[in-house]
Amino acid sequence: MTIVHFRNPETRLSEALAVTATALRGHEVTLRELLALIGEQGLLVFCAILAVPFLLPITLPMMSTLFGLPMLLIGSAIMLNRVVWLPARLLDRQLPAATVQQVLQRTSGWAAQFEHLVQPRLLGLSGGAVVNVINGGLLVISVVALMAPLPLVPFANTLPGIAIVLLCLGMAERDGVLILVGYFATLVATIYVFGLLLLVVYAGLNFDEVWQTVRGWLS
Repeated sequence: MTIVHFRNPETRLSEALAVTATALRGHEVTLRELLALIGEQGLLVFCAILAVPFLLPITLPMMSTLFGLPMLLIGSAIMLNRVVWLPARLLDRQLPAATVQQVLQRTSGWAAQFEHLVQPRLLGLSGGAVVNVINGGLLVISVVALMAPLPLVPFANTLPGIAIVLLCLGMAERDGVLILVGYFATLVATIYVFGLLLLVVYAGLNFDEVWQTVRGWLS
């Protein structure tokens, strides 16, 4: 089993992404080579970027499934202490270096904007096989909550989205304080989303009783 090792915290994420962009200059690159260069930190930032649209109070119904699947894959890989599994045909596909380089440069600039807010601390919460299982498991729980079938319900996507961003950025920058806040956000999101799901199931099984109660409130 290949344990997921996170980058030395002395190297900031923006710098690592910029170095990767420079290394790709002037030639085609495969997805396999890109994953080897960018490492787990880059995948975590990619996961956080996918979660950003859900920070709005209400999102489109199918967006959670479309964006949730790759986030679920990344979370599962961290939890299982393996690099993300992808088919060999996809891993060996040639990517245009100029396009990939532009994306990496933009992501590097984006990372530089928030890096002053985070710093390596409480490193025990962001490294090691056991901790990876815990963090990856919580990330998976947050993504599952994000993908829950609750379309157009306020904050049903927002709260899990916040938890995903906090966990991913905390692990990427090895900020244990941010990870702890992510734990709390995951707890709040889980209680809120799955509480709503239980309420929907209860209302469906006891429709007449719920309807009479609502009518009593309205009258």
